[in-house]
Amino acid sequence: MPLLHRSDAVSQDSELATPLLQHETVNGAVDYKGRPAIRSKSGNWRSACFIIGVEVGERIAFYGIGSNLIMFLTGPLHQSTAAAAKNVNVWEGTASLLPLLGAFIADSYLGRYRTIIGASLVYILGLGMLTLSAMLPSCTTPELEFETKLASCSTKLQVILFFCSLYLVAIGQGGHKPCVQAFGADQFDNHHPKECKARSSFFNWWYFTMCAGCLLTLSFLNYVQENLSWVLGFGIPCIAMLIALVVFLFGTKTYRFHFERNKKSPFVRIGSVFATAIRNRRIAVSETAIKDEACNIIPHQCSEQFKFLNKSLYATKGSKEEEACSVSEVEEAKAVLRLVPIWATSLVFGIVYAQVRTFFTKQGFNMDRTIFPGFVMPAAALQSLVTLAIVIFSPIYDRIFVPIARAITKKPTGITMLQRIGTGIFLSIITMLIAALVELKRLEVATEFDLVDKPNASLPMSVWWLIPQFFLFGVCEVFTMVGLQEFFYDQVPNELRSMGLALYLSVIGVGSFLSSFLISVIEEIAGIYGKSSWFDDNLNKAHIDYFYWLLAGLSVMGLILFIFNAKSYIYNHKGIAQG
Repeated sequence: MPLLHRSDAVSQDSELATPLLQHETVNGAVDYKGRPAIRSKSGNWRSACFIIGVEVGERIAFYGIGSNLIMFLTGPLHQSTAAAAKNVNVWEGTASLLPLLGAFIADSYLGRYRTIIGASLVYILGLGMLTLSAMLPSCTTPELEFETKLASCSTKLQVILFFCSLYLVAIGQGGHKPCVQAFGADQFDNHHPKECKARSSFFNWWYFTMCAGCLLTLSFLNYVQENLSWVLGFGIPCIAMLIALVVFLFGTKTYRFHFERNKKSPFVRIGSVFATAIRNRRIAVSETAIKDEACNIIPHQCSEQFKFLNKSLYATKGSKEEEACSVSEVEEAKAVLRLVPIWATSLVFGIVYAQVRTFFTKQGFNMDRTIFPGFVMPAAALQSLVTLAIVIFSPIYDRIFVPIARAITKKPTGITMLQRIGTGIFLSIITMLIAALVELKRLEVATEFDLVDKPNASLPMSVWWLIPQFFLFGVCEVFTMVGLQEFFYDQVPNELRSMGLALYLSVIGVGSFLSSFLISVIEEIAGIYGKSSWFDDNLNKAHIDYFYWLLAGLSVMGLILFIFNAKSYIYNHKGIAQG
Protein backbone atom coordinates (compact mmCIF):
# COMPACT_ATOMS: atom_id res chain seq x y z
CA MET A 1 0.00 0.00 0.00
CA PRO A 2 1.53 3.37 -0.97
CA LEU A 3 2.19 5.82 1.83
CA LEU A 4 2.02 9.58 1.90
CA HIS A 5 5.35 11.43 2.19
CA ARG A 6 6.34 15.04 2.85
CA SER A 7 8.89 15.23 0.05
CA ASP A 8 6.47 17.03 -2.25
CA ALA A 9 5.82 19.69 0.38
CA VAL A 10 9.37 21.01 0.70
CA SER A 11 8.62 23.94 -1.58
CA GLN A 12 5.47 24.99 0.28
CA ASP A 13 5.25 28.25 2.22
CA SER A 14 6.62 28.29 5.77
CA GLU A 15 3.15 28.76 7.26
CA LEU A 16 2.32 25.23 6.10
CA ALA A 17 5.27 23.71 7.96
CA THR A 18 3.41 23.07 11.19
CA PRO A 19 0.37 21.35 9.59
CA LEU A 20 2.69 19.19 7.51
CA LEU A 21 4.66 18.19 10.59
CA GLN A 22 1.44 17.27 12.36
CA HIS A 23 0.47 15.04 9.44
CA GLU A 24 3.83 13.29 9.05
CA THR A 25 3.21 9.65 8.26
CA VAL A 26 5.07 6.59 9.55
CA ASN A 27 6.76 4.61 6.83
CA GLY A 28 5.37 1.08 6.52
CA ALA A 29 2.47 1.61 8.95
CA VAL A 30 -1.27 2.18 8.58
CA ASP A 31 -4.09 2.93 11.01
CA TYR A 32 -7.08 0.73 11.80
CA LYS A 33 -8.84 1.86 8.58
CA GLY A 34 -5.85 1.05 6.38
CA ARG A 35 -4.86 4.70 5.90
CA PRO A 36 -1.23 5.86 6.29
CA ALA A 37 -0.56 6.17 10.03
CA ILE A 38 -0.03 9.77 11.14
CA ARG A 39 2.82 9.99 13.65
CA SER A 40 1.16 12.58 15.90
CA LYS A 41 -2.12 10.68 16.11
CA SER A 42 -1.06 7.04 16.37
CA GLY A 43 1.36 4.74 18.10
CA ASN A 44 4.05 5.76 20.59
CA TRP A 45 3.15 5.76 24.29
CA ARG A 46 -0.55 6.55 23.68
CA SER A 47 -0.96 3.08 22.15
CA ALA A 48 1.66 1.35 24.28
CA CYS A 49 -0.28 2.23 27.45
CA PHE A 50 -3.31 0.23 26.26
CA ILE A 51 -1.10 -2.72 25.35
CA ILE A 52 0.82 -2.62 28.64
CA GLY A 53 -2.53 -2.62 30.45
CA VAL A 54 -3.54 -5.72 28.51
CA GLU A 55 -0.34 -7.48 29.53
CA VAL A 56 -0.93 -6.66 33.19
CA GLY A 57 -4.31 -8.40 33.03
CA GLU A 58 -2.89 -11.41 31.16
CA ARG A 59 0.00 -11.84 33.58
CA ILE A 60 -2.38 -11.65 36.56
CA ALA A 61 -4.34 -14.46 34.92
CA PHE A 62 -1.30 -16.59 34.09
CA TYR A 63 0.57 -16.17 37.37
CA GLY A 64 -2.66 -16.42 39.30
CA ILE A 65 -2.82 -19.99 38.02
CA GLY A 66 0.86 -20.92 37.74
CA SER A 67 2.26 -19.38 40.93
CA ASN A 68 0.26 -21.68 43.23
CA LEU A 69 -0.17 -24.66 40.92
CA ILE A 70 2.25 -26.86 42.86
CA MET A 71 0.21 -26.30 46.04
CA PHE A 72 -3.01 -27.30 44.24
CA LEU A 73 -1.39 -30.45 42.86
CA THR A 74 0.13 -31.52 46.19
CA GLY A 75 -3.01 -30.41 48.08
CA PRO A 76 -6.45 -31.12 46.52
CA LEU A 77 -4.99 -33.50 43.91
CA HIS A 78 -2.62 -35.22 46.42
CA GLN A 79 0.33 -35.61 44.09
CA SER A 80 3.86 -36.20 45.39
CA THR A 81 6.29 -33.29 45.49
CA ALA A 82 8.44 -34.71 42.67
CA ALA A 83 5.41 -35.53 40.47
CA ALA A 84 3.86 -32.11 41.10
CA ALA A 85 7.14 -30.32 40.32
CA LYS A 86 7.46 -32.27 37.07
CA ASN A 87 3.85 -31.52 36.11
CA VAL A 88 4.35 -27.81 36.78
CA ASN A 89 7.60 -27.82 34.78
CA VAL A 90 6.00 -29.64 31.83
CA TRP A 91 3.02 -27.29 31.81
CA GLU A 92 5.16 -24.17 32.06
CA GLY A 93 7.51 -25.58 29.45
CA THR A 94 4.61 -26.21 27.09
CA ALA A 95 3.16 -22.77 27.78
CA SER A 96 6.54 -21.21 26.96
CA LEU A 97 7.09 -23.21 23.76
CA LEU A 98 3.61 -22.75 22.28
CA PRO A 99 4.41 -19.07 21.52
CA LEU A 100 6.59 -20.43 18.69
CA LEU A 101 3.42 -21.75 17.07
CA GLY A 102 1.45 -18.61 17.91
CA ALA A 103 4.18 -16.39 16.46
CA PHE A 104 4.30 -18.48 13.28
CA ILE A 105 0.54 -18.08 12.79
CA ALA A 106 0.74 -14.34 13.49
CA ASP A 107 3.76 -13.63 11.28
CA SER A 108 2.61 -15.81 8.39
CA TYR A 109 -1.19 -15.62 8.32
CA LEU A 110 -3.35 -13.67 10.76
CA GLY A 111 -1.17 -10.77 11.88
CA ARG A 112 -0.57 -9.82 15.51
CA TYR A 113 -3.82 -7.96 16.15
CA ARG A 114 -6.13 -10.79 15.06
CA THR A 115 -3.98 -13.41 16.76
CA ILE A 116 -4.18 -11.52 20.06
CA ILE A 117 -7.99 -11.40 19.91
CA GLY A 118 -8.33 -15.09 18.97
CA ALA A 119 -5.82 -16.22 21.61
CA SER A 120 -7.56 -14.12 24.27
CA LEU A 121 -10.87 -15.87 23.59
CA VAL A 122 -9.19 -19.30 23.93
CA TYR A 123 -7.49 -18.05 27.10
CA ILE A 124 -10.80 -16.97 28.67
CA LEU A 125 -12.40 -20.30 27.73
CA GLY A 126 -9.58 -22.22 29.40
CA LEU A 127 -9.77 -20.14 32.56
CA GLY A 128 -13.54 -20.60 32.71
CA MET A 129 -13.17 -24.38 32.39
CA LEU A 130 -10.46 -24.37 35.05
CA THR A 131 -12.81 -22.58 37.44
CA LEU A 132 -15.49 -25.14 36.64
CA SER A 133 -13.11 -28.03 37.35
CA ALA A 134 -12.32 -26.57 40.78
CA MET A 135 -16.07 -26.46 41.56
CA LEU A 136 -16.45 -30.22 41.26
CA PRO A 137 -16.65 -31.95 44.66
CA SER A 138 -13.98 -34.56 43.98
CA CYS A 139 -11.36 -31.86 43.52
CA THR A 140 -12.26 -29.88 46.63
CA THR A 141 -12.91 -32.54 49.29
CA PRO A 142 -9.66 -33.04 51.24
CA GLU A 143 -11.02 -35.88 53.41
CA LEU A 144 -11.02 -38.36 50.55
CA GLU A 145 -7.87 -40.17 49.44
CA PHE A 146 -6.67 -39.47 45.93
CA GLU A 147 -7.56 -42.98 44.69
CA THR A 148 -11.04 -42.73 46.17
CA LYS A 149 -11.53 -39.33 44.61
CA LEU A 150 -10.58 -40.61 41.19
CA ALA A 151 -12.92 -43.56 41.56
CA SER A 152 -15.78 -41.22 42.39
CA CYS A 153 -15.20 -39.30 39.16
CA SER A 154 -17.20 -40.45 36.19
CA THR A 155 -14.38 -41.73 33.91
CA LYS A 156 -12.05 -39.41 35.83
CA LEU A 157 -13.89 -36.46 34.28
CA GLN A 158 -12.83 -33.94 36.90
CA VAL A 159 -9.10 -34.60 36.61
CA ILE A 160 -9.30 -34.72 32.81
CA LEU A 161 -11.23 -31.43 32.76
CA PHE A 162 -8.63 -29.81 35.03
CA PHE A 163 -5.64 -30.74 32.87
CA CYS A 164 -7.46 -30.05 29.59
CA SER A 165 -8.41 -26.56 30.76
CA LEU A 166 -4.88 -26.02 32.09
CA TYR A 167 -3.39 -26.76 28.68
CA LEU A 168 -6.08 -24.70 26.97
CA VAL A 169 -4.75 -21.77 29.02
CA ALA A 170 -1.27 -22.65 27.74
CA ILE A 171 -2.55 -22.56 24.13
CA GLY A 172 -4.16 -19.15 24.70
CA GLN A 173 -0.98 -17.84 26.27
CA GLY A 174 0.98 -19.21 23.32
CA GLY A 175 -0.84 -16.95 20.90
CA HIS A 176 -1.19 -13.98 23.21
CA LYS A 177 2.25 -13.54 24.79
CA PRO A 178 4.61 -13.08 21.78
CA CYS A 179 2.14 -10.98 19.79
CA VAL A 180 1.17 -8.48 22.49
CA GLN A 181 4.72 -7.44 23.28
CA ALA A 182 5.76 -7.34 19.61
CA PHE A 183 2.63 -5.34 18.80
CA GLY A 184 3.49 -2.94 21.62
CA ALA A 185 7.05 -2.44 20.38
CA ASP A 186 5.68 -1.95 16.85
CA GLN A 187 4.04 1.26 18.06
CA PHE A 188 7.51 2.89 18.09
CA ASP A 189 9.26 3.78 14.84
CA ASN A 190 12.77 2.32 14.96
CA HIS A 191 13.95 4.87 12.36
CA HIS A 192 12.83 7.91 14.34
CA PRO A 193 15.43 9.16 16.90
CA LYS A 194 13.04 9.87 19.78
CA GLU A 195 10.81 6.87 19.22
CA CYS A 196 13.81 4.55 18.90
CA LYS A 197 15.02 5.55 22.39
CA ALA A 198 11.46 5.31 23.71
CA ARG A 199 11.24 1.75 22.39
CA SER A 200 14.28 0.74 24.44
CA SER A 201 12.59 2.18 27.56
CA PHE A 202 9.35 0.45 26.55
CA PHE A 203 10.83 -2.96 27.31
CA ASN A 204 11.90 -1.81 30.80
CA TRP A 205 8.58 -0.16 31.65
CA TRP A 206 6.67 -3.06 30.10
CA TYR A 207 8.24 -5.43 32.60
CA PHE A 208 7.98 -2.94 35.46
CA THR A 209 4.24 -2.25 34.96
CA MET A 210 3.45 -5.90 34.42
CA CYS A 211 5.18 -6.87 37.66
CA ALA A 212 3.71 -3.94 39.60
CA GLY A 213 0.21 -5.06 38.66
CA CYS A 214 0.96 -8.65 39.57
CA LEU A 215 2.51 -7.60 42.90
CA LEU A 216 -0.72 -5.91 43.96
CA THR A 217 -2.85 -8.96 43.20
CA LEU A 218 -0.88 -12.20 43.47
CA SER A 219 -0.47 -12.19 47.24
CA PHE A 220 -4.20 -11.63 47.52
CA LEU A 221 -4.95 -14.41 45.01
CA ASN A 222 -2.63 -16.89 46.74
CA TYR A 223 -4.33 -16.16 50.06
CA VAL A 224 -7.78 -16.64 48.53
CA GLN A 225 -6.76 -19.95 46.92
CA GLU A 226 -5.22 -21.48 50.05
CA ASN A 227 -7.56 -20.10 52.71
CA LEU A 228 -10.91 -19.31 51.10
CA SER A 229 -11.69 -21.05 47.82
CA TRP A 230 -9.84 -22.46 44.82
CA VAL A 231 -12.95 -21.71 42.78
CA LEU A 232 -12.74 -18.00 43.58
CA GLY A 233 -8.95 -18.14 43.23
CA PHE A 234 -9.28 -19.43 39.65
CA GLY A 235 -12.32 -17.29 38.82
CA ILE A 236 -10.62 -13.94 39.47
CA PRO A 237 -7.91 -14.59 36.81
CA CYS A 238 -10.70 -15.38 34.34
CA ILE A 239 -12.32 -12.00 35.03
CA ALA A 240 -8.93 -10.26 34.76
CA MET A 241 -8.37 -11.77 31.32
CA LEU A 242 -11.82 -10.70 30.16
CA ILE A 243 -11.12 -7.12 31.25
CA ALA A 244 -7.74 -7.25 29.47
CA LEU A 245 -9.43 -8.12 26.16
CA VAL A 246 -11.89 -5.22 26.53
CA VAL A 247 -9.00 -2.79 27.23
CA PHE A 248 -7.15 -4.03 24.16
CA LEU A 249 -10.17 -3.45 21.91
CA PHE A 250 -10.64 0.06 23.31
CA GLY A 251 -7.22 1.05 21.98
CA THR A 252 -7.83 -0.12 18.40
CA LYS A 253 -8.22 3.37 16.92
CA THR A 254 -4.78 4.45 18.18
CA TYR A 255 -2.74 1.48 16.96
CA ARG A 256 -0.23 1.36 14.12
CA PHE A 257 -0.50 -1.72 11.93
CA HIS A 258 2.63 -2.62 9.98
CA PHE A 259 2.51 -4.18 6.53
CA GLU A 260 5.32 -5.70 4.51
CA ARG A 261 5.95 -5.00 0.85
CA ASN A 262 7.52 -8.42 0.35
CA LYS A 263 4.65 -10.84 -0.23
CA LYS A 264 6.88 -13.89 0.16
CA SER A 265 6.63 -15.47 3.61
CA PRO A 266 9.73 -14.81 5.74
CA PHE A 267 9.78 -18.49 6.70
CA VAL A 268 9.77 -19.45 3.02
CA ARG A 269 12.56 -16.97 2.26
CA ILE A 270 14.81 -18.19 5.05
CA GLY A 271 14.02 -21.84 4.34
CA SER A 272 14.86 -21.39 0.66
CA VAL A 273 18.29 -19.98 1.57
CA PHE A 274 19.20 -23.11 3.51
CA ALA A 275 17.67 -25.40 0.88
CA THR A 276 19.53 -23.68 -1.97
CA ALA A 277 22.82 -23.68 -0.04
CA ILE A 278 22.47 -27.42 0.60
CA ARG A 279 21.58 -28.06 -3.04
CA ASN A 280 24.66 -26.07 -4.14
CA ARG A 281 26.99 -27.51 -1.49
CA ARG A 282 29.20 -29.36 -4.00
CA ILE A 283 29.52 -26.70 -6.66
CA ALA A 284 32.58 -24.49 -7.05
CA VAL A 285 32.39 -20.75 -7.61
CA SER A 286 33.76 -21.09 -11.11
CA GLU A 287 30.81 -23.28 -12.08
CA THR A 288 28.20 -20.77 -11.06
CA ALA A 289 26.42 -17.83 -12.53
CA ILE A 290 25.90 -15.00 -10.07
CA LYS A 291 22.44 -13.71 -9.68
CA ASP A 292 22.48 -9.93 -10.14
CA GLU A 293 19.85 -8.24 -7.99
CA ALA A 294 20.70 -4.58 -8.51
CA CYS A 295 24.29 -4.67 -9.66
CA ASN A 296 27.01 -7.30 -9.96
CA ILE A 297 27.32 -8.71 -6.43
CA ILE A 298 30.35 -10.77 -5.48
CA PRO A 299 30.53 -13.14 -2.52
CA HIS A 300 33.10 -11.27 -0.44
CA GLN A 301 30.68 -8.36 -0.07
CA CYS A 302 28.49 -10.55 2.15
CA SER A 303 29.25 -10.98 5.85
CA GLU A 304 32.07 -13.39 6.56
CA GLN A 305 30.05 -15.49 9.02
CA PHE A 306 28.38 -18.68 7.78
CA LYS A 307 30.02 -18.49 4.35
CA PHE A 308 28.40 -21.77 3.30
CA LEU A 309 25.09 -19.88 2.96
CA ASN A 310 26.65 -17.64 0.32
CA LYS A 311 26.29 -20.52 -2.15
CA SER A 312 22.55 -19.83 -2.18
CA LEU A 313 23.37 -16.58 -4.03
CA TYR A 314 24.22 -18.59 -7.12
CA ALA A 315 22.15 -20.31 -9.75
CA THR A 316 23.91 -23.32 -11.23
CA LYS A 317 24.29 -23.51 -14.98
CA GLY A 318 21.14 -24.76 -16.59
CA SER A 319 18.96 -23.80 -13.63
CA LYS A 320 16.46 -20.97 -13.42
CA GLU A 321 17.82 -17.65 -12.17
CA GLU A 322 14.88 -17.41 -9.75
CA GLU A 323 16.26 -20.41 -7.85
CA ALA A 324 19.09 -18.23 -6.52
CA CYS A 325 18.49 -16.13 -3.41
CA SER A 326 19.09 -12.42 -3.00
CA VAL A 327 21.79 -10.94 -0.77
CA SER A 328 19.15 -9.58 1.61
CA GLU A 329 17.58 -13.03 1.93
CA VAL A 330 20.96 -14.61 2.69
CA GLU A 331 21.74 -11.98 5.32
CA GLU A 332 18.28 -12.54 6.80
CA ALA A 333 19.02 -16.26 7.18
CA LYS A 334 22.41 -15.51 8.70
CA ALA A 335 20.80 -13.14 11.22
CA VAL A 336 18.51 -15.96 12.39
CA LEU A 337 21.34 -18.52 12.50
CA ARG A 338 23.48 -16.18 14.64
CA LEU A 339 20.78 -16.30 17.32
CA VAL A 340 21.03 -20.07 17.86
CA PRO A 341 24.22 -20.13 20.03
CA ILE A 342 22.93 -17.26 22.17
CA TRP A 343 19.59 -19.01 22.61
CA ALA A 344 21.24 -22.33 23.50
CA THR A 345 23.61 -20.88 26.09
CA SER A 346 20.79 -18.91 27.73
CA LEU A 347 18.95 -22.14 28.60
CA VAL A 348 20.77 -22.43 31.93
CA PHE A 349 18.86 -19.36 33.07
CA GLY A 350 15.61 -21.05 32.02
CA ILE A 351 16.44 -24.01 34.29
CA VAL A 352 17.05 -21.71 37.26
CA TYR A 353 13.87 -19.78 36.43
CA ALA A 354 11.84 -22.98 36.78
CA GLN A 355 12.82 -23.35 40.46
CA VAL A 356 11.06 -20.20 41.66
CA ARG A 357 7.53 -21.56 41.31
CA THR A 358 8.46 -25.10 42.35
CA PHE A 359 11.21 -25.77 44.90
CA PHE A 360 11.67 -22.17 46.06
CA THR A 361 7.96 -22.12 46.93
CA LYS A 362 7.96 -25.61 48.45
CA GLN A 363 11.05 -24.65 50.47
CA GLY A 364 9.06 -21.97 52.27
CA PHE A 365 6.07 -24.21 53.02
CA ASN A 366 7.71 -25.84 56.07
CA MET A 367 9.12 -22.62 57.49
CA ASP A 368 7.51 -20.22 59.96
CA ARG A 369 5.24 -18.10 57.74
CA THR A 370 3.44 -16.23 60.51
CA ILE A 371 3.38 -12.52 59.74
CA PHE A 372 1.40 -11.61 62.85
CA PRO A 373 -0.77 -13.70 65.19
CA GLY A 374 -3.64 -15.21 63.22
CA PHE A 375 -2.20 -14.55 59.75
CA VAL A 376 0.00 -17.09 58.00
CA MET A 377 1.42 -16.03 54.65
CA PRO A 378 0.77 -18.49 51.77
CA ALA A 379 3.99 -20.09 50.54
CA ALA A 380 3.29 -19.01 46.96
CA ALA A 381 3.10 -15.37 48.11
CA LEU A 382 6.88 -15.49 48.49
CA GLN A 383 7.04 -15.14 44.72
CA SER A 384 5.82 -11.59 45.20
CA LEU A 385 9.33 -10.82 46.46
CA VAL A 386 10.62 -11.47 42.94
CA THR A 387 8.02 -9.10 41.58
CA LEU A 388 8.81 -6.52 44.27
CA ALA A 389 12.49 -6.64 43.32
CA ILE A 390 11.59 -6.03 39.66
CA VAL A 391 9.32 -3.12 40.56
CA ILE A 392 12.06 -1.52 42.69
CA PHE A 393 15.04 -2.21 40.43
CA SER A 394 13.51 -1.53 36.98
CA PRO A 395 13.28 2.28 37.49
CA ILE A 396 16.75 2.23 39.06
CA TYR A 397 18.10 0.44 35.99
CA ASP A 398 16.37 2.74 33.51
CA ARG A 399 16.89 6.08 35.29
CA ILE A 400 20.19 5.59 37.14
CA PHE A 401 22.18 2.62 35.84
CA VAL A 402 21.68 3.30 32.10
CA PRO A 403 22.66 7.03 32.22
CA ILE A 404 25.79 6.23 34.24
CA ALA A 405 26.73 3.35 31.93
CA ARG A 406 25.97 5.52 28.88
CA ALA A 407 28.38 8.19 30.11
CA ILE A 408 31.11 5.56 30.45
CA THR A 409 30.53 3.40 27.37
CA LYS A 410 29.04 6.08 25.06
CA LYS A 411 26.41 3.52 24.03
CA PRO A 412 22.75 4.73 23.83
CA THR A 413 21.58 1.80 25.99
CA GLY A 414 24.50 1.94 28.43
CA ILE A 415 25.53 -1.67 27.97
CA THR A 416 24.89 -3.99 25.05
CA MET A 417 21.95 -6.36 25.10
CA LEU A 418 24.26 -9.38 25.45
CA GLN A 419 26.14 -7.78 28.34
CA ARG A 420 22.80 -7.25 30.05
CA ILE A 421 21.80 -10.89 29.57
CA GLY A 422 25.18 -12.18 30.76
CA THR A 423 25.01 -10.05 33.91
CA GLY A 424 21.67 -11.64 34.78
CA ILE A 425 23.03 -15.16 34.25
CA PHE A 426 25.95 -14.36 36.58
CA LEU A 427 23.54 -13.10 39.25
CA SER A 428 21.45 -16.29 38.87
CA ILE A 429 24.55 -18.29 39.89
CA ILE A 430 24.79 -16.23 43.08
CA THR A 431 21.06 -16.83 43.63
CA MET A 432 21.51 -20.61 43.44
CA LEU A 433 24.43 -20.52 45.87
CA ILE A 434 22.39 -18.50 48.38
CA ALA A 435 19.39 -20.85 47.96
CA ALA A 436 21.62 -23.89 48.62
CA LEU A 437 23.06 -22.34 51.80
CA VAL A 438 19.61 -21.38 53.11
CA GLU A 439 18.28 -24.88 52.43
CA LEU A 440 21.29 -26.35 54.24
CA LYS A 441 20.45 -24.15 57.22
CA ARG A 442 16.80 -25.24 57.08
CA LEU A 443 17.80 -28.91 57.22
CA GLU A 444 20.10 -28.21 60.18
CA VAL A 445 17.21 -26.56 62.05
CA ALA A 446 14.95 -29.57 61.31
CA THR A 447 17.61 -31.91 62.74
CA GLU A 448 18.37 -29.69 65.74
CA PHE A 449 14.71 -29.54 66.83
CA ASP A 450 14.03 -33.21 66.05
CA LEU A 451 11.49 -32.41 63.30
CA VAL A 452 13.00 -34.53 60.52
CA ASP A 453 10.17 -37.08 60.71
CA LYS A 454 7.45 -34.43 60.98
CA PRO A 455 6.97 -33.16 57.41
CA ASN A 456 3.94 -30.99 58.23
CA ALA A 457 5.48 -29.30 61.24
CA SER A 458 6.44 -25.66 60.97
CA LEU A 459 10.15 -25.20 61.59
CA PRO A 460 11.29 -22.52 64.07
CA MET A 461 12.99 -20.71 61.19
CA SER A 462 11.49 -17.57 59.71
CA VAL A 463 10.43 -17.61 56.08
CA TRP A 464 12.25 -14.29 55.69
CA TRP A 465 15.45 -16.31 55.33
CA LEU A 466 14.28 -16.80 51.74
CA ILE A 467 14.18 -13.06 50.98
CA PRO A 468 17.72 -12.88 49.50
CA GLN A 469 17.20 -15.66 46.92
CA PHE A 470 13.76 -14.41 45.82
CA PHE A 471 14.79 -10.74 45.73
CA LEU A 472 18.08 -11.35 43.93
CA PHE A 473 16.32 -13.45 41.32
CA GLY A 474 14.03 -10.47 40.65
CA VAL A 475 17.14 -8.40 39.89
CA CYS A 476 18.31 -11.23 37.61
CA GLU A 477 15.07 -10.93 35.66
CA VAL A 478 15.53 -7.19 35.11
CA PHE A 479 18.83 -7.96 33.43
CA THR A 480 18.27 -11.27 31.67
CA MET A 481 14.54 -11.46 30.94
CA VAL A 482 14.21 -7.87 29.69
CA GLY A 483 17.52 -8.26 27.86
CA LEU A 484 16.32 -11.41 26.11
CA GLN A 485 13.08 -9.69 25.12
CA GLU A 486 14.83 -6.72 23.54
CA PHE A 487 17.57 -8.84 21.97
CA PHE A 488 15.34 -11.32 20.18
CA TYR A 489 12.87 -8.62 19.12
CA ASP A 490 15.63 -6.40 17.75
CA GLN A 491 17.86 -8.99 16.09
CA VAL A 492 15.37 -11.02 14.07
CA PRO A 493 14.16 -9.80 10.64
CA ASN A 494 11.37 -7.22 10.94
CA GLU A 495 8.66 -9.63 9.74
CA LEU A 496 9.61 -12.22 12.38
CA ARG A 497 9.41 -10.09 15.50
CA SER A 498 6.61 -12.15 17.03
CA MET A 499 8.79 -15.21 16.44
CA GLY A 500 11.70 -13.36 18.03
CA LEU A 501 9.78 -12.86 21.26
CA ALA A 502 8.59 -16.47 21.07
CA LEU A 503 12.26 -17.51 20.99
CA TYR A 504 12.85 -15.58 24.21
CA LEU A 505 9.89 -17.36 25.81
CA SER A 506 11.16 -20.71 24.54
CA VAL A 507 14.28 -20.21 26.66
CA ILE A 508 12.00 -20.45 29.70
CA GLY A 509 10.00 -23.31 28.16
CA VAL A 510 12.96 -25.50 27.25
CA GLY A 511 14.54 -24.61 30.60
CA SER A 512 11.43 -25.96 32.37
CA PHE A 513 11.60 -29.19 30.38
CA LEU A 514 15.30 -29.54 31.16
CA SER A 515 14.56 -28.99 34.85
CA SER A 516 11.90 -31.72 34.71
CA PHE A 517 14.37 -33.98 32.86
CA LEU A 518 17.05 -33.42 35.52
CA ILE A 519 14.57 -34.26 38.29
CA SER A 520 13.59 -37.49 36.50
CA VAL A 521 17.22 -38.52 35.93
CA ILE A 522 18.18 -37.84 39.55
CA GLU A 523 15.12 -39.75 40.78
CA GLU A 524 16.01 -42.68 38.51
CA ILE A 525 19.62 -42.77 39.66
CA ALA A 526 18.55 -42.61 43.33
CA GLY A 527 16.19 -45.55 42.73
CA ILE A 528 18.86 -47.66 41.02
CA TYR A 529 21.38 -47.23 43.83
CA GLY A 530 18.79 -47.38 46.60
CA LYS A 531 19.59 -43.90 47.84
CA SER A 532 17.09 -41.50 49.37
CA SER A 533 15.61 -39.07 46.89
CA TRP A 534 16.78 -35.47 46.72
CA PHE A 535 13.10 -34.62 46.26
CA ASP A 536 11.55 -36.72 49.05
CA ASP A 537 7.95 -35.75 49.87
CA ASN A 538 9.23 -35.05 53.37
CA LEU A 539 11.40 -32.03 52.61
CA ASN A 540 13.15 -32.46 55.94
CA LYS A 541 14.64 -35.71 54.55
CA ALA A 542 15.14 -34.38 51.04
CA HIS A 543 18.23 -32.64 49.70
CA ILE A 544 17.09 -29.85 47.44
CA ASP A 545 20.35 -28.13 48.40
CA TYR A 546 22.24 -30.74 46.33
CA PHE A 547 20.05 -29.84 43.35
CA TYR A 548 20.81 -26.14 43.83
CA TRP A 549 24.56 -26.83 43.92
CA LEU A 550 24.20 -28.80 40.70
CA LEU A 551 22.32 -25.95 39.01
CA ALA A 552 24.94 -23.45 40.15
CA GLY A 553 27.64 -25.59 38.54
CA LEU A 554 25.68 -25.94 35.30
CA SER A 555 25.08 -22.19 35.25
CA VAL A 556 28.82 -21.49 35.55
CA MET A 557 29.49 -23.68 32.52
CA GLY A 558 26.60 -22.07 30.66
CA LEU A 559 27.89 -18.56 31.42
CA ILE A 560 31.35 -19.42 30.09
CA LEU A 561 29.84 -20.68 26.83
CA PHE A 562 27.55 -17.65 26.65
CA ILE A 563 30.48 -15.22 26.98
CA PHE A 564 32.40 -17.13 24.29
CA ASN A 565 29.46 -16.84 21.85
CA ALA A 566 28.66 -13.24 22.80
CA LYS A 567 32.20 -12.11 21.98
CA SER A 568 31.89 -13.38 18.40
CA TYR A 569 28.31 -12.18 17.87
CA ILE A 570 27.76 -9.64 15.08
CA TYR A 571 24.85 -7.31 15.81
CA ASN A 572 22.22 -6.86 13.15
CA HIS A 573 22.07 -3.03 13.06
CA LYS A 574 18.61 -1.99 11.91
CA GLY A 575 17.77 1.09 13.88
CA ILE A 576 19.29 4.37 14.91
CA ALA A 577 20.34 3.48 18.41
CA GLN A 578 21.75 0.06 18.92
CA GLY A 579 22.89 -1.65 22.10
